[in-house]
Amino acid sequence: MDFKLDQNSSIPFHVQIEGYLRELILRKDYRNGASFLPKEVTLSKRLGVSRNTVRQAVNTLVNDGLVERKKGVGTKVVTKKITTRLDNWISFTKEMENQGIEVVNYSVQISNAEASEEVSQALGISLSKKVWKLEKIRGSKKAKYLYSVSYFHPRVGITGKEDFTIPLYELLEKEHDTIVMTSKEKISAIKAAGDIGSLLDVGPDIPILKRERVVCDPGDRPVEYNVVYYHTSYFTYDIEIKRSL
Repeated sequence: MDFKLDQNSSIPFHVQIEGYLRELILRKDYRNGASFLPKEVTLSKRLGVSRNTVRQAVNTLVNDGLVERKKGVGTKVVTKKITTRLDNWISFTKEMENQGIEVVNYSVQISNAEASEEVSQALGISLSKKVWKLEKIRGSKKAKYLYSVSYFHPRVGITGKEDFTIPLYELLEKEHDTIVMTSKEKISAIKAAGDIGSLLDVGPDIPILKRERVVCDPGDRPVEYNVVYYHTSYFTYDIEIKRSL
């Protein structure tokens, strides 16, 4: 422990301890609940103060929403989740930029695949027709947030040579004169079984969010069928609904 109280300072002990804890929770060992903070009794003994003084400092962090305390378990940093709104459709990259998070592309793969029954129905094409399939694993420097799979209608004109690391809908408009206008969506909760769990680095019984959508152009013609699996430890959805009077 590299912190000592300044006995000659006019700053109260609990405020000094609070400052130390605020620095501590920024360290990699504690960020996003990676491990428990030192116990209150341990800090009180090492710093030579009462446990109530330490608790006062911890309570301030709890009230600020920075840490959470579980009785009989310990105190850890609150895992920050990315919140996206269902009534405001923007790209994942822009959503993250708006929240000050740098997007990391862990994997970007484009391939040719036969349309399954699900894909053929969503895009309105014949079963087994060849379509371009785009797979992405994205997140931040800290963790993988999502695994997405996109299938494109042949009308779009995807060649497989595009730079899919840039925002998708900007690419479609710039290179293929395709503008997306509406998104018809369905959301469900599933277990992270099989490949999905391993791709997002989660256990097989951990719940994840599955989002299916058909993205259409101004003429309501399908452009993309997209399925996204979200790591719920880092991602949540928020929606605001107004009552009709």
